[in-house]
Amino acid sequence: MPAYTITIDDTGESYRCVDYRSVLEGMEALGKKGIPVGCRNGGCGVCKVQVTAGSYSRRVMSREHVSEADEAAGCVLSCRIKPTSDLHLSVLGAMKKNVCRPLPEAAAVSAV
Repeated sequence: MPAYTITIDDTGESYRCVDYRSVLEGMEALGKKGIPVGCRNGGCGVCKVQVTAGSYSRRVMSREHVSEADEAAGCVLSCRIKPTSDLHLSVLGAMKKNVCRPLPEAAAVSAV
């Protein structure tokens, strides 16, 4: 079972996710908190991210939260995608500020 590195660009945090879990499930299984967690089933849109690098398989997503244009731009629900390579992503949405705090090393670099 292949595992891939998922990197949250907003915080610099990364974790490993096996290919049979969603990106959100992989994060939760390791006790990480970089992506906001909602219903875990694609209905609420809380876990919306933009994939900036890498590839993934996807399950059906609510058009209420992810339009065709969003999807074409890599904006997806992390509970509905599974990695097929290493991924880089940015968190989107109103809850971003609650969970995306830079790691101390990243904060020190940006302060210089």
